[in-house]
This record gives sequence, structure tokens and C-alpha cells, in this order.
Amino acid sequence: MQTPSNKYLQKWGISENISPEVVEEAKPPQNEDRRNFLKKAGLGGLALGAFIKQPFAPTLEHAMQKVNKSSAPTDLKITDMRYAVVMNGHARCPIIRIDTNQGISGWGEVRDGATWRYALFLKSRIMGMNPCNVEMIFKKIKQFGFHGRQGGGVCAVEMALWDLAGKAYGVPAYQMLGGKYREKIRLYADTPRLNDPEVFAAKMKDRIVNKGYTFLKMDFGLESLHKIPGTVVNSNFWDISKQWENTQMTYGGTEHPFTQIQITDKGLGILADYIAKVRDVIGYEIPLASDHYGHFDLNNAIRLGKAVDKYRLAWLEDMVPWKFTEQWRDISDALETPTITGEDIYLKEDFIKLCDARAVDLIHPDLATAGGLLETKRIADYAEEKGVAMAMHFAGTPVSFAANLHCAAATQNFTALEHHSVDLDYWDNLIKKTDKPLIEMGFARVPEGPGLGVELNEEEAKKHLDPEDNSFFRPTTEWDNMRSWDRLWS
Repeated sequence: MQTPSNKYLQKWGISENISPEVVEEAKPPQNEDRRNFLKKAGLGGLALGAFIKQPFAPTLEHAMQKVNKSSAPTDLKITDMRYAVVMNGHARCPIIRIDTNQGISGWGEVRDGATWRYALFLKSRIMGMNPCNVEMIFKKIKQFGFHGRQGGGVCAVEMALWDLAGKAYGVPAYQMLGGKYREKIRLYADTPRLNDPEVFAAKMKDRIVNKGYTFLKMDFGLESLHKIPGTVVNSNFWDISKQWENTQMTYGGTEHPFTQIQITDKGLGILADYIAKVRDVIGYEIPLASDHYGHFDLNNAIRLGKAVDKYRLAWLEDMVPWKFTEQWRDISDALETPTITGEDIYLKEDFIKLCDARAVDLIHPDLATAGGLLETKRIADYAEEKGVAMAMHFAGTPVSFAANLHCAAATQNFTALEHHSVDLDYWDNLIKKTDKPLIEMGFARVPEGPGLGVELNEEEAKKHLDPEDNSFFRPTTEWDNMRSWDRLWS
């Protein structure tokens, strides 16, 4: 049986996606003639004389020109997921697109360096679901994520769901997270290590003077001591120049406490002198964070921290792996410089352990590993209750960047968001241009469009595809069918 709303929709030739409330409001009352109804309606700024002379269907269509007719959120269904791997400098960044039955799509991004398969694996588990039910879908799929890059698939899907929900309801993601605390997001500019400290210092100064950054981060560590005699004990066994090697039983593939590397006084002096040259150029008004020291145990972490305490660094990052909570507490208690970790932690539980133990001074989630927008906000909110600030790690494309901006805007204890692609000339072009630049003088504006508020620039993205996988949002029907029983309880 047809409802009155559906009857009027068919009569007027209007999409069924318009809510019944809107139709009921626009429907002329039976006990009032049409002229008086139109006088009172005053819809859409149409002149009354012209309004009266027009057929009713076009009149109603004009009145509803600002109503979102493209989406009926309660009937929205996921119909497809596809991907493209975009190179963000040297890092592979898989971008996913989730499509729906109503023609709107949502963008997400698997964390830099991870495989797109982490996301496509989830496709069969979310097909047919309503993307607006973000938390329900997240709880269904979160068992398939893990620490490090393995959390990237779940987070990419979660980003895309918020993008879709925002587009369906016509609001930005930050609004669905509770609103925003700030209009602009402070960025910290990551700057990769250079061997010459004076050249490096000049590059840092350029970030301040010409690019407007008010917060910087630098790398310093054992790589700078490679081949300098008398600086590192046990370097005759470990090749300290290969921090990024990932093979088991290599220096890069061995967790910090198990290398038994020690830094000598000579080595500490060289590293401290490197920082001093940077501080001499940029001054002390600018916060200067640090990262990538190498793989050594907590005793040497404390020795290094004490050697650089006087330079008032914003933080010492990932000195030992995040999971060693007690060691982190020992390091933090021994140093004046703030400590930070968390970019590889998946979900809130292990952040809670760090906060409860007062093991670090700041937490450092990467939204593309931590669980996405809502989980990262929950992590930050818990840390805030414990008196712990949050900085955010990020090294992806503008798609994931936008997700970070919404989360940062909606979180009170946020301090700064990493920008890892300051020197990448095409980075800004990976999203479609708007009337305002996304980043201006060291700050990022919070997108005001629905969802994430950005759209992938597909023409630019095609120029920077992974040379090993240049497929571009190809059909992925091989991932449509679920072939396992996933329930974790009997």
C-alpha cells in the first residue's frame, strides 16, 4: 500500500530519496486554497507572481533545490571497493574507493608502505552494509587489523566510511566526531637527516622563513656515526648504516634491547654537536622534535637523552619499541626532555597502558594504524583525562591527511600533526583544487566539505602510480565472496 508521501512523490515526479518530512511540509493543506499556501510558503526566493503561474511540480522542485536528493542515508548500501597505489615520494600509499548503490563514493587510504590487500581483504565482509553505521562496521572488521602497517586496511575502510556518512548527511567528518576545537591545524615539518649539519640547519631555517612552519622535527642517530672510529661499541658486528633493513637477524630487523650496542662519549659528543648547530641557526623559540636514533637499549637511550637535554627538544621519539612500557617509564623518569611513542600501535588498549603507567609524556598515534578517526579521538580523549598530550604521526597522501585534520580539529589535547612531504612538489596536486590552499604558512585548514572534504585528483594520481602495480581502480570481483567463518566466540 502506498503511503501518502509516496503518492505525492509520484504525482510531483520527485525522487523518493527526499525525506517524508520535507514532502509533508511542502504539501498544500487541504483546507487552504493554493494562493494562500503559496503566499505563506515563500520558498526559495521565487517571486510570488511567477510562483503562482508555475505548475506545482516545478515550483516544488525549485523550493527544494538545496535539499540533498542524491542520498537517502537509511537506504545506503556498500556495493564495491577498488584501489590504486600512489607513490608518495618513495613510499607506496594505497588509496581505496568504496562505492554505494546511490552513486556516492568514499575515499580512504591504507597506511604508507603497507599493501592494498589489507583493505581488499575486508571487502567481502562489508558488502551490502550501510556505510553510515561506522562503529558497527568497525567492530566487525577490527579483528583483522594489527600493530604497524597491518592496521592500515581497517583504518582505510574506516576513513572511507566517515567520508561516505558525511556525504550522505551533508556534514564534515569533524562535526560527526563532536565538532571542532580549532579552525587551523598546526603542522610539524619532518626533515630527513643530512650528513652535513650546516646544510641541514639551513634547510630547517628555510622551513621557518619561507614556508612558515612553527614546529620542526629532525633525525639524528647512529647512522651519522657510521665509519667514525671510537663512537659505537659492537659496530664491528652490526652494520649501523642499515637502520631500515627489515630482514630478521640484521641490525634493522633486530629490536633495540637485543643489539647490545653502546654509544661512547665521543659518539654522544658528535650527536650533541649536530643538534647544537641546528639550534644555533633556528633558535630556541621554535619547537624542535627528534626521531630515528638507531637500535640500542634503554641504558644508552638514557645516556643519549641526558646528553641532549640542554637543547630543549620537543620530544625524543621511539627510543625503544612502544611495547616495552616499563622501559619507557624508566627512560621518561630519567630525562627532562619529553618522551613520545605510539605511531605503530593499533587500537586504544596499548595506549591506555602507556597512559596509566605515565610511561611517556606524549602519545603519537598514526591515524592510519591506530584505528581511524573515531578510535584515534577515543585514544586522545583517554590520554587527556590522564594529563597526556597528543601529537599525530603522518606520512601519506592528502586523502589520509584530510582524515587527520578532522580528527585533530575534534580533539582538545592535540598539539601538532606531522607533514612528511614538505619537499614533494606534486603532493598538493593529488587532490582537486578548491578556492583555498590546504596548507598555508605551516598550518592546514580544516576541510568544510561533507565527509573528509577532499576528492582525489585522478589525473594527477595516474602520473604517480606504483610501477609494480599500475592498475587504477580496476574491478576487484575476486574479493567479493567471503570464504571463512570469522566469529571469535562459540
